[in-house]
Amino acid sequence: MREKTVVALDCMGGDNAPGEIVKGAVDAVSKSDAVKVMLFGTEDKIVSELSKYNYDKDRLEVIPTTEIIETFEHPVKAITRKKNSSMVRALEAVKNKEADAVVSAGNSGALLAGGQLRVGRIKGVLRSPFAPLIPTEKGPALLVDSGANVDSKPEWLVQFAVMGSVYMKDIMKIDNPRVAIVNVGAEEEKGNSLVKETFPLLKARTDINFIGSIEAREIPAGYADVIVCDAFVGNVILKMYEGVAKSFMKIMKKAFTSNIKTKIGAALSIKALKGELKRFDVSAYGGAPMLGLNGLVVKTHGSATSKEVCTSILQCIDFKEMNIKETITDKLGLDK
Repeated sequence: MREKTVVALDCMGGDNAPGEIVKGAVDAVSKSDAVKVMLFGTEDKIVSELSKYNYDKDRLEVIPTTEIIETFEHPVKAITRKKNSSMVRALEAVKNKEADAVVSAGNSGALLAGGQLRVGRIKGVLRSPFAPLIPTEKGPALLVDSGANVDSKPEWLVQFAVMGSVYMKDIMKIDNPRVAIVNVGAEEEKGNSLVKETFPLLKARTDINFIGSIEAREIPAGYADVIVCDAFVGNVILKMYEGVAKSFMKIMKKAFTSNIKTKIGAALSIKALKGELKRFDVSAYGGAPMLGLNGLVVKTHGSATSKEVCTSILQCIDFKEMNIKETITDKLGLDK
């Protein structure tokens, strides 16, 4: 029998909490018998949501908390002062080895601070990046960093590349994943000072498949499996991705419903279109893991639906079973 992965879920974080968060947990335990979820948050609200579903009561445990970290709060102050909040208690569960992973749709800055302060980085890891999977024509690619370290250093980006390569190989099963650094051109001499200093360091690594620079327009085409950048650039890419996708869907809907002919065309092609567009459904890839921590911390979108929460919980199973922490430690040549 597979050992169960225990996930600490912040049920009070995000725009759709606790309804969509709790439903995501229920769906996760229904889809896999290899996971148990600890539900942290306001007890009566969580119990009320759970009453709507049939589920395995042995694998969903409610842990009452009395505080909530709001989106607008100062990250470090919130983490240090609200010790009985759903987010802090979930992080503490990972720190104390009561859970293998924490999933939250709450305050990104607070989760970042909590991951570093409560769970802690692997010894020797300089910084922990957010690393979401993003859709491309050739399948998902890992964007690292997407929001944790705005002012990065070359040696940080090198570690991001190595950790991202481990993730794509062991979790996504991509043999020899292609690693590229985001740049304004393909030439090695192009870019800002950070890119110019990082490029030769990545090129010198023999343990990753570094293919050089990648321009933003090449990312959706799937030219690379691991896309390396500082968090400022990464967050712009991620938000642009999301915005273009939403606008494209609105344009498509308008075009297909403009007259009787387009409606007939839509009816004839909708099945094929749905199949293709599924590959660009961001919620299907789950949340963004923070790489390089002593435990797994996963950040889902603030507006996450139950589908994304469910996927985020299930991705924790592979992370634990593939011993990603140990592999990262070995790859970076760090002391265990």
